[in-house]
Amino acid sequence: METTNQPYENQINVFSEFLEDLPDTDEPVWVLGECYNVKTEKTKLLSDVHSRLWFTYRKKFSPIGGTGPSSDTGWGCMLRCGQMILAQALVCSQLGRAWRWRAEGGQPEEYHRILHCFLDKKDSCYSVHQMAQMGVGEGKSVGEWYGPNTVAQVLKKLALFDDWNSLAVYVSMDNTVVIEDISTFFFPSLGADCGPDPVAGGNPSPLEKHQSKPSRFDWRPLLLVIPLRLGINHINPVYIQALKECFKIPQSCGVLGGKPNLAYYFIGFVGEELIYLDPHTTQSAVESEAGSGVDDQSYHCLRSPRRMKITNLDPSVALGFFCKSEDDFDSWCNLVQQIQMKRNLRMFELVENHPPHWPPFVPPTKPEVQTTGAEFIESSDKLFESEEEFEILNV
Repeated sequence: METTNQPYENQINVFSEFLEDLPDTDEPVWVLGECYNVKTEKTKLLSDVHSRLWFTYRKKFSPIGGTGPSSDTGWGCMLRCGQMILAQALVCSQLGRAWRWRAEGGQPEEYHRILHCFLDKKDSCYSVHQMAQMGVGEGKSVGEWYGPNTVAQVLKKLALFDDWNSLAVYVSMDNTVVIEDISTFFFPSLGADCGPDPVAGGNPSPLEKHQSKPSRFDWRPLLLVIPLRLGINHINPVYIQALKECFKIPQSCGVLGGKPNLAYYFIGFVGEELIYLDPHTTQSAVESEAGSGVDDQSYHCLRSPRRMKITNLDPSVALGFFCKSEDDFDSWCNLVQQIQMKRNLRMFELVENHPPHWPPFVPPTKPEVQTTGAEFIESSDKLFESEEEFEILNV
């Protein structure tokens, strides 16, 4: 069981300790699609990791549902990781992947608007309050631990209420990404017209057919989340190289996962170790009045980077990718096909057509939100969710 009483609140290590903690190696360090040389690009590497929004346990916020918990310590780590992967998508959408945070301030207005979306208050779009209460519809009581798939489903629903970002969140099922289903987000009149896959010969491939469709609707920024189970009790070594390749893809938005009792937000790797942001620090909630700025120092992790051996990874994960445009998505499809076909590395399937034995795909719509108060239950962190969560996933 995880220890929930932290002996510190946001202990910060000095700038240089991050660099010294990295191995002195000639191997490249990959962070969310960017490659760095530890020996020659330490400052750039640090700036990149330092700029990621870091969400941790908080305390002393208004009770969830009015009567529920005022802290998520001990149960909210996967919710915080979900916030981090979504925040990364919003930063890429509004500011671009090359944007960097500056400790001295002077951030663009879009940055502050993104941060306001995650503040620990009931009227923030992606607050722990909203996530916990939306989770009730996924069968989770407030205070119960989430797995990667459940938090992805919650993010998909909450994004429907975010008119400013207009983010589309697609969560795959059965280890399969269906291009036709994603197309229905933006091409509703074309989704059902794809027909069966063409036979071998002069006909275009399914991906080529998708790419030839006219852009009759504006593409919305897309966060693609792929829940997977990469083994039974431990990650199967056959998936390790494929997992590494995901962090090399320019559209990489990180990975939700962890190890038994702990959830982490993975942002890259070096050698045989994963680099991650750790939400298991309890900080006080940040106060903010409407229209005012936010003290954002506690939303960026200045401590040494956390690393863990890939072989210690729990097999329950969710891959994240962000595609800002249709061309971006087509590029992602091409890269995935190259990895799968040329290097024979495969963690999930990418198919053109909706499988005929599946229920029809229905684009998500705003759900009815029930706010009946919080039913808080005592729960310690656990990485394994109920078996039902992965009934739809192929092991």
